[in-house]
Amino acid sequence: MNYRFMRLLIFFDLPMETSKNRRDYTVFHKYLIKNGFIMMQKSVYSKLVINGVTSQTVKERVSRNLPPDGIVELLEVTENQFSRIDYLVGEKQSAVVESMDRLIEL
Repeated sequence: MNYRFMRLLIFFDLPMETSKNRRDYTVFHKYLIKNGFIMMQKSVYSKLVINGVTSQTVKERVSRNLPPDGIVELLEVTENQFSRIDYLVGEKQSAVVESMDRLIEL
């Protein structure tokens, strides 16, 4: 099988004015973490996927779990493109997986 690693990036801006808004944010945040997304910045999460089929499946699942308000954007890039990020201020996060080795959770 040929693997073409890709990275899904989710950017979101959700309202936080009411308790329902904050609850929706918490539910969405927990959904992303539970499903393997890693926080890169406050409202930017990424997930490594092995190919386009897996990427499409993850996109569909995220679409079914969107909060009712706010803006959520999803960008798909190859792992090669993602690896060329320039850090202008701050340091690279060690929690972000940058290896082409497959991860297996038991």
